[in-house]
Amino acid sequence: MELKEIQAKEFQDMVRVAAHRLGLNADFVNSLNVFPVPDGDTGTNMNLTVKSGAKAVNESSASDVGTLAKAFAKGLLMGARGNSGVITSQLFRGFAKSMEHKTVLNAQDLVDAFTGGVQTAYQAVMKPVEGTILTVAREAAKGALLKAKKTDDIIEIMRALVEASKKSLANTPNLLPVLKEVGVVDSGGQGLVFIYEGFLEGLSGETAEQDVYVPDEQEMDEMVNATHHQSAQSHLATADIVNGYCTEMMIELGKDATTNDEFDYNDFRQHLSEIGDSLLVVADDEVVKVHVHTENPGEVLGYGQRYGALEKIKIDNMRIQHETIVDQDEAAPEEAKEWGIVAIAAGEGVADLFRSLGATYVLSGGQTMNPSTQDIADAINATKAEKVIVLPNNGNILLAAQQAAEVVDAQVAIVPSKSISQGMTALLSFNGEAALAENQSEMTAALATVKSGSVTQAIRDTEIDGLQIHKDHFMGIVDGKIIVDDPDRQTAAIQTALKMLDEDSEIVTLIVGQTGDQAEAQAVADAVTAQDDAIEVEIHEGDQPVYPYLIAVE
Repeated sequence: MELKEIQAKEFQDMVRVAAHRLGLNADFVNSLNVFPVPDGDTGTNMNLTVKSGAKAVNESSASDVGTLAKAFAKGLLMGARGNSGVITSQLFRGFAKSMEHKTVLNAQDLVDAFTGGVQTAYQAVMKPVEGTILTVAREAAKGALLKAKKTDDIIEIMRALVEASKKSLANTPNLLPVLKEVGVVDSGGQGLVFIYEGFLEGLSGETAEQDVYVPDEQEMDEMVNATHHQSAQSHLATADIVNGYCTEMMIELGKDATTNDEFDYNDFRQHLSEIGDSLLVVADDEVVKVHVHTENPGEVLGYGQRYGALEKIKIDNMRIQHETIVDQDEAAPEEAKEWGIVAIAAGEGVADLFRSLGATYVLSGGQTMNPSTQDIADAINATKAEKVIVLPNNGNILLAAQQAAEVVDAQVAIVPSKSISQGMTALLSFNGEAALAENQSEMTAALATVKSGSVTQAIRDTEIDGLQIHKDHFMGIVDGKIIVDDPDRQTAAIQTALKMLDEDSEIVTLIVGQTGDQAEAQAVADAVTAQDDAIEVEIHEGDQPVYPYLIAVE
């Protein structure tokens, strides 16, 4: 097969297959993750980042490659998680910038795009380290450039890009000592190889021999070696961590800025480099995302506030996290645990939120996807815990959960959460020092402290509780009752959120689903704060099906 140009359809295929291939292999990429705390699992971060970009492309109605690439880059930026996700977003920000006015791409356009992506990504990192995703991206682009001097066949150029990326990946342990010490290749680089393989498959239509990467015999021997199952944190000393607070923030430029200073990217990045390390600063015309390790997180936040409103703030004490990880590694042979928490939820982002709150196992399921009793029993057993709490998070799953509790050996308590919001609120009340029955009681009591709302589309005309529901309109549902019907999704979401507020409301959480939109979510947030500026609003990417928005009010 020969291909001379990439049109919108081919670009969409590239992104779709790349996201799919990376998603299938996210766990394998996670197994390679060796870099210092607390940035999370590389495979998960890259997977969620690329899914956000693919979602933006899927929702775009553009017929030209340049606009689709811009949507992809914006989706990656807004969905970026961890260092690997941010760097991936920057690679494709530069990639998109080089083709912003292109309707279609020829071979040279594609090579220029990969080269531009590398330049942008290197500029985003204050102190680039060789042997990482940056190295793999750079060497892959060089391979594509060399091939483009011999042919204008895009398929052949993509094959050269993939082969060069694999060769560079294999060499990363020779460039980064910690990789050789632990016995793996760079995890971010491996994730990028899966993306590039997906691009090639999407363009050529040739199905890869295997969707999920299977290590060869030598690699498998290395991975099962006990020393290679330990995280890289075991090779570090807690006292060696110089800047102990991993600080992340997003700045909405110009909004509620504390000064009138004009934002200058280079000056901003230089100032932060003087008060921390492991710095990443990425920006477009509207937002700036920052990741830095520092001893003074307050100073970082204060500096960011000079230029706009702070969003998505996250501060982790890496010394405590490091000690915890080392303790876990040392305790690895002990499989049995005292506590396990099973949460049932749909959507990668929602699952990630539950894990961040302490869930041991997130079972995929929810509305239209009710897991069986066996599925829940298997999840309970997978926790390998003596005492397990199950959060069904849906009324239709409660009975199956109760049946599962009767067929397993562990002591099980069911907390009858009927929504994602209730489940998350209940998790905040968990106490590892309390008895199982006490936890069940306290977590169940917490369910009443949150209002659970959702927005979804009606599949038929009907009338409920005196409210006329129209097919294809958007319904706002609060604690099981439909209270809004509107043809416009954003309007329905705003009306639902506002009707959930009362004088005791303090926090509103918006979880954006697969068919939701970050801009719409922000409009909902703005409407809430316009009604009561004392209310704190959080927006999370949930990627859940069926419901464009889940809304919690506490």
